[in-house]
Amino acid sequence: MTALPYLYLASQSPRRSQLLEQMGVRHVLLLPNVQGDVAEDAEAIEAVLPGETPRDYVVRVTGLKLDAAVARHARRQLAQAPILCSDTTVALGTQILGKPDDAADAARMLRQLAGQTHEVLTAVALQDGGQRRAALSISQVTFAAMTEAQIAAYVASGEPMGKAGSYGIQGLAAAHVAHMAGSYSGIMGLPVYETAQLLRQVGWPL
Repeated sequence: MTALPYLYLASQSPRRSQLLEQMGVRHVLLLPNVQGDVAEDAEAIEAVLPGETPRDYVVRVTGLKLDAAVARHARRQLAQAPILCSDTTVALGTQILGKPDDAADAARMLRQLAGQTHEVLTAVALQDGGQRRAALSISQVTFAAMTEAQIAAYVASGEPMGKAGSYGIQGLAAAHVAHMAGSYSGIMGLPVYETAQLLRQVGWPL
């Protein structure tokens, strides 16, 4: 029997792993900082360049993260398989809202998003041997107005931490989303349709 194909997922996000499972895609995690590995500066990779647009930013960061994952794969002398990387950013106009530094920063971002429509951009990149393929998903999300008490309660839940824009649409924040247009899975962190397209291009049975 031929073994089912698998890929390496270069992401610590449990949501991306869950979405790949939803697609029926076998995967193993390819993460930095295992014992004996070379230190990787994630903060430097995610730093915004002066004048950079949200679209350019998320595409560039995803490419850099995939570069790091490809190097990590080579250092560890792992078996060959495609390597998938994805990154998500939230943009309010031209302003990029990354992951919050702390609870106060999360509350600040949520005040900005409340009552407004913003974009969620998720880039996907797939390395298969010497070939790289990429896609970009852009969605719009409108938050209802939020009271200070609602913002405080959401921040206290801990859910905003580690998430671009300080919220996760699949969690408690959904109660404040009045409208969305685009890819729900893309807003979660991995656009299923675009990812499936990339995998089909390398012969994945989807």
